[in-house]
Amino acid sequence: QFKLIVENPEKAIASGLQIKAVVEYTPKCAEDRQDKLTLLIDDDVVHIPLLGLIPYCDLEIESEVNFGEMIANSKLVSKEISIANHGTTAGVFRVLYDGVVLLNIKPARGVVKPKSVRKIKVDICTDVSGVIKEMMKVELESRGCAEVWIKGVVVNQVLKVLGVSCGKVLKCINFGPLYFGTSKTEKIHLYNESPESLDWVAVLEDNAIGGEMGTDLRGGTDAVLHDLSLKNKDVDVSTLILCVPNQGTLLPYEKCLVTVCFSPEKIERDFEENDTSLVQDYVLFLRFESVGERSDCLQELSGGATTTTRSRSRHVDLALMGSGFPVILTFKPGTVINFKDCYLGEQTQVVCIMKNESEFLPVTFSFRKAAHFNVSPERGMLKIKSEKEVMISFSPRQIGTFEMKQIIDILGTGVDKNNVDALKTKPFHQMYLTLLGVCKCKRTSIVFTINPGLTPLISNATGQFVVRGTRQLSDTAPVAILKSTQTQIHTHRKNRNCKDDALVAFPNDRAASLRPSEWNKKYRTIFTKTERYNYVDPEFAYTDFEQLLRKANKKHYIDFISSLRQRRLEKMAAREFYIFNNPVSIGIKPAEGLKSPNISIKDFPKEKPEPKMILSDDNCMLTSRSLAAIVSKSTNKGVWSWFSPMPSSIQEKEDCILTLTQKQLHQIFIGPSTIDFGDVCVYSTTTKELHIINNLSVHIWIQIEVEVAELQETSPLSQVVPPLTKTHIPVVFETTTVGMFKSSFSYIINKQHIGHVLVVAHAMPIELQLSTRELILTPVPGCLAGTEFRRTVRVCNPRNYPAGFTWRPVTGDRKSAFTIKPTRGFVEPYSDVECEVVWHPGFNAPETGQFTLRVHKGNTINLKCLAKVTIH
Repeated sequence: QFKLIVENPEKAIASGLQIKAVVEYTPKCAEDRQDKLTLLIDDDVVHIPLLGLIPYCDLEIESEVNFGEMIANSKLVSKEISIANHGTTAGVFRVLYDGVVLLNIKPARGVVKPKSVRKIKVDICTDVSGVIKEMMKVELESRGCAEVWIKGVVVNQVLKVLGVSCGKVLKCINFGPLYFGTSKTEKIHLYNESPESLDWVAVLEDNAIGGEMGTDLRGGTDAVLHDLSLKNKDVDVSTLILCVPNQGTLLPYEKCLVTVCFSPEKIERDFEENDTSLVQDYVLFLRFESVGERSDCLQELSGGATTTTRSRSRHVDLALMGSGFPVILTFKPGTVINFKDCYLGEQTQVVCIMKNESEFLPVTFSFRKAAHFNVSPERGMLKIKSEKEVMISFSPRQIGTFEMKQIIDILGTGVDKNNVDALKTKPFHQMYLTLLGVCKCKRTSIVFTINPGLTPLISNATGQFVVRGTRQLSDTAPVAILKSTQTQIHTHRKNRNCKDDALVAFPNDRAASLRPSEWNKKYRTIFTKTERYNYVDPEFAYTDFEQLLRKANKKHYIDFISSLRQRRLEKMAAREFYIFNNPVSIGIKPAEGLKSPNISIKDFPKEKPEPKMILSDDNCMLTSRSLAAIVSKSTNKGVWSWFSPMPSSIQEKEDCILTLTQKQLHQIFIGPSTIDFGDVCVYSTTTKELHIINNLSVHIWIQIEVEVAELQETSPLSQVVPPLTKTHIPVVFETTTVGMFKSSFSYIINKQHIGHVLVVAHAMPIELQLSTRELILTPVPGCLAGTEFRRTVRVCNPRNYPAGFTWRPVTGDRKSAFTIKPTRGFVEPYSDVECEVVWHPGFNAPETGQFTLRVHKGNTINLKCLAKVTIH
């Protein structure tokens, strides 16, 4: 099979020259050959081996593909398997798999070129948690069948609330008793026990079963039932519970420190009750949810959530318990303390006993400063069921009757919403004591002494007695106060005849002041009326030309405003002229001379308050009631089926580039997250709605990306949804392949926030069913002999696609005596068609027959017919 083509030289070959020989290999069978070529060079012999190998392919595939840990979020996860061909010819492969876990294996068969690698894409749907260990067989040319193991773990994304100190799972936080107006904080860890990042948001469940808001659980049954009216009140529980942070992103297996603050507030009852027995207990639930997991709000729109959706809901509930108590502080001898009358410079004291009547909490008090009264001690703390003596002193500093309100601040821990971690001691409650006191003056005995001979400036009528001992003398002598602008006592002689309108300068107005002054005004001194020196600083003062420019500019604007007013008045006059200038009106103004009725505020109907909008404040928490109110407001509007595909207005463009927070994304409902088409027929077109509810006060831009061929008819793929609006997008499913279909498409909000929707369908073949497979024909009683035997069979279509059929008789050697009508036709979806079978009796007519129902692009069914003849 080897052939040497060469011409041996007759002479020796000189150095630098060469000779060429050609060896040909022509295999006659598919096997390798081996030979040798002997080369004689002078006295040397060289053996050259010859190998003849047939071309072959060498395919190699990976034995295991590990998907690792995945989250059960109904996503399609793809991996690629490599098939390498190390041979010299192309190799053929085929994938064999009959399981249900691996969805799409593309390509399932193909050719691998020599010295190349081909990828096989394997998809897994992460809709059910569990361990994946599947084997698929791959037939490789010249290698046989190879086994490839597909491994992976699908886990649920779990949120856990852990205690900071113990690190264990926390189900409840008991804040214990607190005074109304105070605050208490507890720290927890929010733990993401999953291999993927998680966007979370805190929602306060204010309408959950088992929640209590302000009910006294320590009371009897009748009292608790009487307090049920509190639940019907519009109580904003977001002021009671504060969670910081209340939104965020958790990386895989990351912990986040969250501070929960409880601040009880007194809820006003419809009935009067003693404050000493007013105890309000609170039981609330704080839910940490994954962003977008709001399938409960879309159950009515989508026809209910599936079992998979309900089991995949990622949230954790934390119960919060606490009680609010009023400050119960009593005083002896009472809240009104009356001091004895005392004189100026003296002091009166009263002992007041303060008692803390609370059985659960101590009281920290602080007396404020009050004029003429002193308290010792000014601040302190009263333990539970304890009392303390306080000395209140009345030290008047002036004569008169005093009624002072002594304010007592009750101190407690408060929280700042901007910084929850920093608890501050501040007054949260005030109590008052009324202090009454009278200060009298002492009587001074006046002693008259005999005048020794010198008459004083001030004396009595006779000048004999002079008052001694009067200590209360004024510090200043009485002086006649005159209006300087209306008197001329001190006016200089040469200025008395001055009759100009000069201004009087104040005494503190310095003559050398650097302040700019108006050059056209004169100033005179306050007493002598001498013309005051008026200094005009050239650096600051206006020149004459500038003064004229300012005056002209001012006049220009005054004239302009006056012209506008005049024009407006003329238009109003012309409008009134046209209104009243008609043959009907006699020129009387409407309602002229009529008195307006007295309207009270009670006459106005009470308007229902609008549902509270979710604020953009980071500290404002989402509540279940507020979310439900916004959803109802959005869903009560009409459904819009078409919007602009791209932002067009300035407002839309500004809104659609915003980066939304986790709380804002939680208020956008897009779903259901799983669209289940159920059993559908191949070649049919089935439509389901993807609902979009925008509960925000801004526009959002939704773009859908569809890659699979079965969903290509879905449209529109882009919409700008206005604020507080709901809409839907028809999702169209078409397929020509029988089997289970699972795939997902993604959507993006404002070109930043990505989500996905799982589409599930079971594609069924075109099929028709018969009401019976065996039909027995009997004569109708009372009919004449020789009449035809008739009976009907019903052809049913259980699918959602019209099916065409054709009846074919199965005939052997003898001609059939049975006929059927109609022989062909169509059956609409979910309907049936009656077909009549007739047996024609005759001599030697066969009593049995058979028909075949052939469905176009579908199944085939046989119908046996039997004519039962009765001979009397």
